[in-house]
Amino acid sequence: MVESPLHIYVDGSCEENRNVTESTPAGWGFCVVDGDSGIGRGGGDVIAERSGPVVTNPSENDYLGAEVGSNNTAELTAIGHAARWILSQPGEGVVVIRGDSQYALNIASGAWRAKANQDLAESVKALWMEVDSVRGLRGEHVRAHRGHRWNERADHLAFRAMQGESPLPLQFWKPGQR
Repeated sequence: MVESPLHIYVDGSCEENRNVTESTPAGWGFCVVDGDSGIGRGGGDVIAERSGPVVTNPSENDYLGAEVGSNNTAELTAIGHAARWILSQPGEGVVVIRGDSQYALNIASGAWRAKANQDLAESVKALWMEVDSVRGLRGEHVRAHRGHRWNERADHLAFRAMQGESPLPLQFWKPGQR
């Protein structure tokens, strides 16, 4: 029997995504889903979720290399923290990271080279490669804001982190609710 891969949905959020600086608020989020079919109806069970602000201060623990808070740095940071989570968990089998940013997925996987935020891009790429060497990792694009339950949950987590708020518990949250 072939075991289905573990799916992790990632997203980033930045309300003012122009003229960004190190103090521009941006947030990331991810949810780990076991038993997801990947077709968008939200099957499976969330077994973990994490979120937080994009950290631009190199002396802080969660710093991954972001120079500014932006949508792109938030998307990359979500992938980086998801990879860190995977590495901290026992387990085997392929992991699929699903996100709505083709840019971030391509930078993280090494398919594209970053022109900006190069330290963050290199840090996330190194984490991606480490996970891939241990478990096998692939990225899949999900279209944003199309009603995919777990992509919408990752969006909620990232948006609330960007706002400096805690996410709603899963049992009180509805897809599309930021």
